[in-house]
Amino acid sequence: MKGMAGGMAQLMKQANQMQMKMKKLQDELATKTYDGTAGGGAVTITVNGDHFLKNITINPDVMKSGDVDMLQDLITAAANDAIKVAKETSAKEMEKITGGMGGLSGMF
Repeated sequence: MKGMAGGMAQLMKQANQMQMKMKKLQDELATKTYDGTAGGGAVTITVNGDHFLKNITINPDVMKSGDVDMLQDLITAAANDAIKVAKETSAKEMEKITGGMGGLSGMF
């Protein structure tokens, strides 16, 4: 039985190390910014790793058209694109730590 206890202790140690690495990575990713665009660059949205909006850039030519509906659609599309980039980057970085072990990141 002693061998089982030692194995369990080692497993817990590894889990704690992985959890610390994941927390550190989450903190690092939260400080980064991610851009999303729409309309061929007519609208650019920047979000941080926590998916909070940091900046919106709108090409002045878009404003000249006066098409509010189009502008709203471009802003929505660019925001969704930025959030998608942030999520995909986060997932790829987490996979490096978890070794692709599925939903493991949700455990921590």
